[in-house]
Amino acid sequence: MSGLRHVLCRRDEIPDGSARGFEIVRGAFRRDVVLVARHGALKAYVNSCPHLHMSLETFPDKFLNADGSLLVCSMHGARFRVDDGHCISGPCVGKALARVDIEIVDGDVVLDVLGLRT
Repeated sequence: MSGLRHVLCRRDEIPDGSARGFEIVRGAFRRDVVLVARHGALKAYVNSCPHLHMSLETFPDKFLNADGSLLVCSMHGARFRVDDGHCISGPCVGKALARVDIEIVDGDVVLDVLGLRT
């Protein structure tokens, strides 16, 4: 990972079966990101539904269905697999959430802000 690194949180702050949103702001640049932990893996996506490009959650950090297997857009009910962000139901079937590359560095979840600009 190169570029401008941004620490989102500590890895242990995202327990398995949970999701958490973050706002990345650097000058005029702003992007919302959601981290999701499932089966020991941590995934990150841009928090923007491909249907109308709105945030997935209505209430802070309320991204997942009851069993934690799907991210759900609260606006129109689109459902996305946690593992790959692919939409499996709703108005954007066949599209996917934009993936964000992250890495764990000394227990911190880190992303490259320059990678979000594309």
